[in-house]
Amino acid sequence: MAQQITIQLLLLAWVAAIGGARTPTVRARTELLNVCMDAKHHKEKPGPEDKLHEQCRPWRKNACCSTNTSQEAHKDVSYLYNFNWNHCGEMAPACKRHFIQDTCLYECSPNLGPWIQQVDQSWRKERILDVPLCKEDCEQWWKNCSTSKTCKSNWHKGWNWTSGSNKCPVGAACQSFHSYFPTPTALCNEIWSHSFKVSNYSRGSGRCIQMWFDPDQGNPNEEVARFYAAAMSGAGPWAACPVLLSLGLLWLLS
Repeated sequence: MAQQITIQLLLLAWVAAIGGARTPTVRARTELLNVCMDAKHHKEKPGPEDKLHEQCRPWRKNACCSTNTSQEAHKDVSYLYNFNWNHCGEMAPACKRHFIQDTCLYECSPNLGPWIQQVDQSWRKERILDVPLCKEDCEQWWKNCSTSKTCKSNWHKGWNWTSGSNKCPVGAACQSFHSYFPTPTALCNEIWSHSFKVSNYSRGSGRCIQMWFDPDQGNPNEEVARFYAAAMSGAGPWAACPVLLSLGLLWLLS
């Protein structure tokens, strides 16, 4: 009887794992470690870039960005995407530092492979989705942008580009960041169409991507990428749902 009940529980958990999980887009390539996205400004392969600019310098030993890209990442309106941080007045410097760091991570990091997905967009063939951002990085980002203003909660789409750079669409009012992003999670998850997914893990845990790190202590995101790549290599409901493993063990012992 106990064995029959356990098998039923296994089947229920298996259905829940399959039905409740987000179905990922399958990448055309299989490599997940030390890779660059197929996107607008990324290099084909990562490598040393000794002259990376200011906030992008943590990636200088192994980067997917060029020196020129790192310089443009620090401009208010750069040729990278013609995106204007000051679309609702001057963005606070402390807030802008997080967006620069976000850009450096996106353009330079070779450790985002486990979260790269194919897309059908004119300006890139791949994007990142649900990168587990360390909770402290997100919380500080949200806190430092409290005095700045914006007019949209999703910055990937919906702008008025008729002038060549992004302007607020008609009817979109400039309000505080906290009006559009009432929580840190709302900011980090929604602003770039779920490129990030705020993690419950902390910096240094080896389980979340750090936007900020001391390069003299090494790049902690290498360990994080290895962990998730290893988990993904065992793809399927057993690897994705620990409760299945526990129930399976109970069945074996019954």
